[in-house]
Amino acid sequence: MLDKKHIQHFESIVSKENVYSDKAHLIAYSYDATRTRFEPEAVVFPRDEQDISDILKYCDTHGIVITARGAGSGFTGGALPINGGIILGLEKHMNKILEIDMENMVAVVQPGVINMDLQRAVEAVGLMYPPDPASEEYSTLGGNVSENAGGMRAAKYGITKDYVMALRAVRANGDIIRAGKRTIKDVAGYNIAGILIASEGTLAILSELTLKLIPKPKFTKGYMGIFPSVDDAMNAVFKSLSAGANPVAMEFMDALVVQALKEKLGIDLPADAGALLIGDVDGNVPEEVAFQLETLEASFKENNAQEFIVAHDKEHRDELWIARRNASQSITIFGSKKLNEDISVPRSMLPEALKAIYAIGDKYNFKVPCFGHAGDGNIHVNVMVDGTSQEQLNKGHEAIEEIFQMVVDMGGTLSGEHGIGTSKAPFMGIAFNDEEIQLFKDLKNSFDPNNILNPGKMGLPS
Repeated sequence: MLDKKHIQHFESIVSKENVYSDKAHLIAYSYDATRTRFEPEAVVFPRDEQDISDILKYCDTHGIVITARGAGSGFTGGALPINGGIILGLEKHMNKILEIDMENMVAVVQPGVINMDLQRAVEAVGLMYPPDPASEEYSTLGGNVSENAGGMRAAKYGITKDYVMALRAVRANGDIIRAGKRTIKDVAGYNIAGILIASEGTLAILSELTLKLIPKPKFTKGYMGIFPSVDDAMNAVFKSLSAGANPVAMEFMDALVVQALKEKLGIDLPADAGALLIGDVDGNVPEEVAFQLETLEASFKENNAQEFIVAHDKEHRDELWIARRNASQSITIFGSKKLNEDISVPRSMLPEALKAIYAIGDKYNFKVPCFGHAGDGNIHVNVMVDGTSQEQLNKGHEAIEEIFQMVVDMGGTLSGEHGIGTSKAPFMGIAFNDEEIQLFKDLKNSFDPNNILNPGKMGLPS
């Protein structure tokens, strides 16, 4: 338990206006998108890297656990203070874009910067930061790096880890470290930056990020493919990419999602669609965009697409995207609670994976609407249950465990972008053997021997 002397010490570091232990703040910082609640004992807002160092050094000495938090928008409980202690809120002060280096095409930012704020800032000068999670309007870049967030544009441009060139971080004992460089090539020493990406705040606290930028493409077009079945759509995904298509995004929605969008939100979609693929292509010359669209159309039609639609202007493109952007909220017509998992498989396994997912849903008598980033093999699987029934919740988790086992057997992974946190921690033994899990524990012990940084996450000890 935090006593008054601890609170006073934190106040001496960051000043009184940056330390809160009142009930309102404890409740506000007790949950994330999982809606599971764990109250911290205090919320502390560091003003800079040195504050983080001083706070961690004190907490390490006194055994006070720390959970770093950005926007709290995660889906797996990564920012939940499940062991109490303090929330280290990085969004209040450490939210500045420090540099946009046009010549070397990098941005240097603090971890509390909102993803979309960086996107807008760099696009204003003709550059682009590609990672665009669905939470881009409010999620922080520090959180994106800690969870290795994906996004709509990952099919062409990759995910967060592909854009982290360097970072600064603070270890549990207060030591400030640098990892990586802003050079294109850097093969000196261990890849510490790579280890800290997706570590969910269990190894160190990120204090500064150096991110790669690219030139912003001059032309973008949207498209939609309408298919009679999920199987046809999934075959079209990997076969069109093998044929030379390189879309920015290739987003998938199944017939259940189409039904939900029509019934709940009144979105005009073809009633007989078994699946939709929606996305964008881009390029610096119109001919490049045209080639991409022609390749997609030919491949889609070879895989039984009923229709291939190309957006004729930005408004039309936005109309095509409305369905995908509202998929998640629409599917509550099938159950009051969704057990939302973000599995990822090799793209060629998508047809088989979706068949198996629907079969598991039928076995347990659950609707399982699916949508997501088919272009990179990442599907959002939603087992819909009655949230007031513990029996249904238990069966839902059994179904999820079967889905995870199937995915891993296909060479896939438990998470394509949401991370592990607490919600997927019980399933780590499916994806990793005892020796691999022990290696994770050894790494954790090396960075944080007293286990004060976000304990109990990713299947690591509390």
